[in-house]
Amino acid sequence: MVKMREYMVFHYDPDLDCEVVQANWRKLAQVETATWVRTYVNWEKGMRYCIWLAPREQELKQIFTVMGVSWETIVEVEETVPDLWGKKWEEHLEAEAYADTKGD
Repeated sequence: MVKMREYMVFHYDPDLDCEVVQANWRKLAQVETATWVRTYVNWEKGMRYCIWLAPREQELKQIFTVMGVSWETIVEVEETVPDLWGKKWEEHLEAEAYADTKGD
């Protein structure tokens, strides 16, 4: 079994039409070698950030190239949330409670 890694893909295309993006999403959702998870979009600035699971970056590049989808950057990422930080998060909250820079 191939290990899937999480990637964030940044797309920049200020002239991209919403209908084109939606048509691509339908196609990309059917890709079997990688899994599209989620997309964040700012239509005003023409920016999209997509989360993918794939065995390696090259797989995503190949998928996008075949489909004619441009990308600026593909970065392997891992999720982190305060729940995962454990003691460091607790120490941070305690220090923040006494910080001089704390807002009103």
